[in-house]
This record gives sequence, structure tokens and C-alpha cells, in this order.
Amino acid sequence: MEININCDLGEKSKHHSNKNDPNLLEIVNSANVACGYHAGDYDSMKQVIQISKKNGVSIGAHPSFKDPENFGRQRMNLPPNEIRQLIVDQYEILQKIAQDHGENVTHIKPHGALNNMACEDIDLATTLAKTINEISKDLIYLVPTGSKMEQAAKKMNMRIACEIFADRNYEDDGNLVSRKKPNALITDPEEAKKHVLNMVKNQSLNCHSGKQIPCEIDSVCIHGDNESSLSTAKSIRENLLENGLQLKPLNKMEKFIND
Repeated sequence: MEININCDLGEKSKHHSNKNDPNLLEIVNSANVACGYHAGDYDSMKQVIQISKKNGVSIGAHPSFKDPENFGRQRMNLPPNEIRQLIVDQYEILQKIAQDHGENVTHIKPHGALNNMACEDIDLATTLAKTINEISKDLIYLVPTGSKMEQAAKKMNMRIACEIFADRNYEDDGNLVSRKKPNALITDPEEAKKHVLNMVKNQSLNCHSGKQIPCEIDSVCIHGDNESSLSTAKSIRENLLENGLQLKPLNKMEKFIND
């Protein structure tokens, strides 16, 4: 069975250091790169692309609201044309740097509040899916499993990869526990690796209440902005390999090579 590990990277800002990026890029298979709107700049994007190329890590754009003050975590209600422009502009920023280094952006994963809102709102999810599909039908769209984003993308027959979060707890409706709640994050690497293996093997979400929700899982996201990111990433990678799973970059997974 194949699985992918992805991580949000290049998020250099006043909120977050990107000092772990080089080490994380030795562990993960796919990088979601901040494109300067919530975090990151030309140098951080270039660094992630160069190290990803060396390590065989696939490159994705991680577009967000233009909100560096709040790290893209503040909800904003924007019209569809502005949402579309946000995605296109950030994709093009990263794609240009990638092409300068002989690489391509092969997936897109929205960030923060934009992602959370689209998980719940089918209209916003549809706007995102249409925009990404218009940029290129070859792009892989990385979406939270069971979300409105997955629904909208499936309607358009897009190339989608469904992800779970290694270091986050889930509510009974399948959405992430809000970061405002004390039980939102899983910070113990041992707990995280069991949480992930159980979900991947069973193809179901483990909710904080104990409920399980059947779903598709192609990828595991490890957030790069937690103190325990590095040890969590190592622990999860080793545990998945020990349990017979094959780790692959998104664009090298059989479901996308054969489609």
C-alpha cells in the first residue's frame, strides 16, 4: 500500500522559523511551499525547491489569504474572483522559481483559514476546485479527506489526494478540532504515530471521542510549525515503513501515474 507524507514548509515569518525545513525535507515526500502571502519570501521558496529537488520531494503551492499579520489564519469573506486571483498569483510566483531550478509545481494545497473555510463551504470549495482545474488539469489537488473540498473536486473529476493530519484531533463531523480548544494538537510523537497508522490502515478518521469515520487516505500531513514537528515526522515515517507501507511523492503515486 502506498502513502505520502506532506509538510507545510518555507513558512519563514515573525510567527514561525523555517530552521527545521532542511531536516524535514529529508523525511517527507511532498512539500507545500508558502508563496509569500501568509509567510515566506523568494529566498525561503528557493531554499525549499533546491532541497526538494536534491531529495526527490515533490513541490506544491500552499496559497492563502494575503494576511501575514495573522499567518493566514484569520477568516476573510472575499468574492470568487478575488479568491481565484489569490490562487493563480501564488501558484505563478512559486512555479516561476521552480522552473528557474528545472522543477515544476505538481500539486496545490490551500493554507489556514482559506482551507478551513473551504472544508465547510461548498461554494468556496467549488471556486477553489475550478481555479486549480483551470490552471492545469495535471495538478494534483491535496484536500482534507471527507471535506467539501473533496466533494467539489470529485464532481470535476480532478486528480485529488486526500489527506489526514498527524498532529491534529478530529471532531465527530470529521472537521479538525479548533486550535482555540486545548485538545486541538497532538504533540507527543508516540501518540501521533499510533494515531496515523491506525487511520491509514483502517482508511478512517479517528475522532477525539473515539468515533471512526470511513474515508480515503492518500497522504499524511505533518505541520512544520510545531515544536515537535521533526521528532513527530521521524517517528511517523519509521512506523509507516516498519508496517509495510511504501512512501512516495504525490506525483509518483500509482493512482496519478496510471490515471
